[in-house]
Amino acid sequence: MPHRTALILLGLIIVGVIAGVLAGWYAGPRMEAVAWLGALFLNALKMTIIPLILSAVITGVASLGDVRKLGRVGTITIGYYACTTAIAVAIGLLMVNLIQPGSGISLGEGPIPEGVAAKGEMGIDDILLSLVSPNLVNAAAEGQLLPLIVFAILFSATLTTLGDKGQPVLAFFEGVNEAMMKLVVWIMYLAPVGIFALIAARLGQTGGGEAFLGEVSAVGWHVVTVLSGLALHFGVLLLILFFITGRGWDYLFTMLRALLTAFGTASSSATLPLTMECVRENGIDPRAVRFVLPLGSTINMDGTALYESAAAMFIAQAYGISLGLEQQALIFVTATLAAIGAAGIPEAGLVTLVIVLNAVGLPLEGVGLLLAVDWFLDRFRTSINVWGDSVGAAVLARFLPNNPS
Repeated sequence: MPHRTALILLGLIIVGVIAGVLAGWYAGPRMEAVAWLGALFLNALKMTIIPLILSAVITGVASLGDVRKLGRVGTITIGYYACTTAIAVAIGLLMVNLIQPGSGISLGEGPIPEGVAAKGEMGIDDILLSLVSPNLVNAAAEGQLLPLIVFAILFSATLTTLGDKGQPVLAFFEGVNEAMMKLVVWIMYLAPVGIFALIAARLGQTGGGEAFLGEVSAVGWHVVTVLSGLALHFGVLLLILFFITGRGWDYLFTMLRALLTAFGTASSSATLPLTMECVRENGIDPRAVRFVLPLGSTINMDGTALYESAAAMFIAQAYGISLGLEQQALIFVTATLAAIGAAGIPEAGLVTLVIVLNAVGLPLEGVGLLLAVDWFLDRFRTSINVWGDSVGAAVLARFLPNNPS
């Protein structure tokens, strides 16, 4: 996308976000009438995800050249994911211990939300099983991206061992990838209207500004804790970008279209096509873009991990349950591992929180109050997830050899 066009589009997206908040705030339920516009934009983005992920990962892995290099690239990528996720969880625990958002709140007794009850027996073993699907078509239909990525990595690694016989297949996926990126550019012209509709309609569903404030006031300090933690982690990722890659504020500015889209859609997977486009515009090595971003959109969930650790501690404080260092260490480990692996499962954030709560024996009923503001916090943590992926692509590009062969 030309630079001038990108700047105009960014300005229009910002206007769309502000207009969406104002319309949903003051018009309330009437804005549900525009929900179809947001759904149309979101569906258009989701339409590109499966072919884009398959083509990007296959060509990205193949572009590394010798398949043995995949081990080094994978080690750097997974190491980055693990370190930044662990930092996010630590920040979440730090903020919740400093602010104590659950102190003085009584959640009382109530029914366990249906979605939480259905995931009550979910464990780490289920997350590991989600890495491989016996039916890739079914996985694609259900939006389970992680098994598709695992297949694409193995398939591409196999193609690199076939020599000339594998080249026509790789050329096909190169063409698919370029076509999908072009299609994403076209779809993004709908972003200002789509993001406006998504935000306005979601605020309208809560009943407007006054109703939203009523929901937030009940768990206001929890919202403050999560947002302050996410802001701190955003700064940590910015420092990583500065000191490891040498990139500056220009990188962040170019990523604003993707970050605002993540805020509007609340989906890092749906935002993936635009994230890849923005990172490419930043001049990052295409090999890093195609490998890090699809994988990161499914397993690198810094914002989600931070939220789960803070939410678990909030529930403990609200119920008057004191968690010592040992229990908080267990939350740290469980939230870190679950956030890395849970994205292949529907309602990934909910599953992660259930796993964390089960690990330290906290009541699942506490999730009920958090769900009232979860949709709001989800937009911020999704933006952090996308920002973490974007920084990760720049970090990996820093360590890639100039010659892919």
